[in-house]
Parts: sequence; structure tokens; C-alpha cells
Amino acid sequence: MSEPTDEFSFLSAQAAEAGIDAPLPRGERLTLPLAGGRTLSALRYAPADAIAPTPMVTFLHGAGLNAHTWDTTILALGLPALAIDLPGHGDSSWRSDAAYVARVLAPDVAAGMDAWTDVPQVLVGQSLGGLTAAAVAASRPDLVRELVVIDITPGVDSNAGPTQIREFFAGSVDWASRDELVDRALAFGLGGGTRRKAERGVFFNSRVRPDGRVEWKHHFAHLANAMAASPETAAAGTSGQDAVSAVLGESGWEDLAAATAPTTLIRGARGYVTDADAEEFARRNAEASVVTVPAGHNVQEDIPRELGERLRTLAAAD
Repeated sequence: MSEPTDEFSFLSAQAAEAGIDAPLPRGERLTLPLAGGRTLSALRYAPADAIAPTPMVTFLHGAGLNAHTWDTTILALGLPALAIDLPGHGDSSWRSDAAYVARVLAPDVAAGMDAWTDVPQVLVGQSLGGLTAAAVAASRPDLVRELVVIDITPGVDSNAGPTQIREFFAGSVDWASRDELVDRALAFGLGGGTRRKAERGVFFNSRVRPDGRVEWKHHFAHLANAMAASPETAAAGTSGQDAVSAVLGESGWEDLAAATAPTTLIRGARGYVTDADAEEFARRNAEASVVTVPAGHNVQEDIPRELGERLRTLAAAD
């Protein structure tokens, strides 16, 4: 695959694929220093003709993804937006303790929102990002105007989806080229269904090391590989937790109960949240809305235009 000139060079093609006929926004990469020498990275999008607009919607991705998973959704949204790379993903630093659970990640996300937003946000999180968004809403209600959780509940079956992902990432820690990663993604039925989309995803989720080898940016691939090679060592290195399974299994009902912002659960009809999970969510959060859409777990990649339009309506509401 050919290397693009910059990380926003895909936006035109993404807009065309989704049938979005609107001026492309300006995109910029942001970096925030954190304690202990770590950094938090994010993407900020603004309408092309706007002068320094503040984001209205902040997005948090799922495990093994990165902020660019929201690109097409943000194109359809048509509003100033912020998409954060969760710690251990994208261009954000890895955690030495591998503690990729919502309440640990939430303070870093809140620091980013403090630095990069000026008004309470419509905070949108998918999978791990959804649990993290709930933790942010519970601990920092001043930052969140609306909470949108996508295809995750704290009680979701942790074995509903990660097995295939663990097997996919456990193959190797490095590769000779990005083309090899694209081939592997397509072989596992991942990557969006076309080689073009798979190439885009691989570019955003990998990096070329100084030795010329290609590796995944996110820490989960390396943890999954370590678990496949030596489960005992990997367990000791993550304080006895299976970090990948914990993504979908961490209990966060207390965070959802403590969140004061209006809450919406958007579940994919082919996603990880079962009817029973959705019923439990509704029982525990009686004032929340539950919406089912025709998508799998990665709603933002399956129906980005519809999701962006839905979020625009929500952001525009008083």
C-alpha cells in the first residue's frame, strides 16, 4: 500500500464513500503532556470556514481502535468535534501497568477535555470508550452535557466478541509491511470489508519502527500476543487481569447511576449488547434512552452517516 502524505488525506474518499456532500473540516493533531512522562493525543475537527471553534462533541473509541475510527461519523456530524486516542492506543502513550479499564482511563480523558474544550460536551463512547465516558460523566459532570454509550453495557458478556480479536492480534508483534497486516485483517473478516478500507484502518493503527518492521500502535495487540505465548507471564504483568477481556467485563453500573447527564444507549442489532443486556441497562437507568440500529459492534464504522446525523440532532437540542 502507498503511504499517504498526512493522516487527514483520507477524508475526501471517506466522504465520497458515505455520500456526504459537504465541505471537509480542518483536522489537527493535539498532544497533552500527562504525569509520569506520558502523553495524551487527540484529533480536533473544525468547519473549514470557522475561526477557532470549540468542540461540541467528544468521541472515545473502543479497544484496539483509535480516534480515526470516528472520521466519517464526524464528517456526517458537521460540527466542531474532538476525538481522543485512549491511553495505550493511537498516538497516546501506553500504560506500564496495562490498566486499561474505565475508571483508570477517565482522569486522562478528563484532562484532555479540560485542555481542549470550553463547554460541556456531548460525550460519545463506543465499547471501552463507552464505559470510560460513563466514568468521566460520573466523576466530572461539569464536562458532560449528554452521554452517549455505543454497544456496551457493564454487564455485557465478555466472551461475546473478543475471541476473534484476540486470535487476530496474537499472530505476531511485528510485520514486514503494512500489506501483510491488511491481508491478515481481510482473512479474519475485519477491516471494513474492502481492501481500501482495510488499508485505511491499518495505516491509522500501525507504525513503522526504526528497523523498518511494522507494529500495531495499540498496547492490546502486544498484550494479546504475550498471553498467547505465555499466559502466566502475561497475567503477572497485568496484575492478574486479562486486559482484553476486562475491556468488556468491567463493572461500571455505579458510574452510570452517578452520571447526571441525560444518557442514551445505542446498540447495534448485530452487536455485543443482547436484548437481556439492554433490558438490564433500561432497568438500572430508567430515564435513559435505548436505541437499536442496523449495525454490528462498531456502529461508527457500519453506519457512520446515520450515527453522525443522529448525534448532530442530539447536539443541537436545547
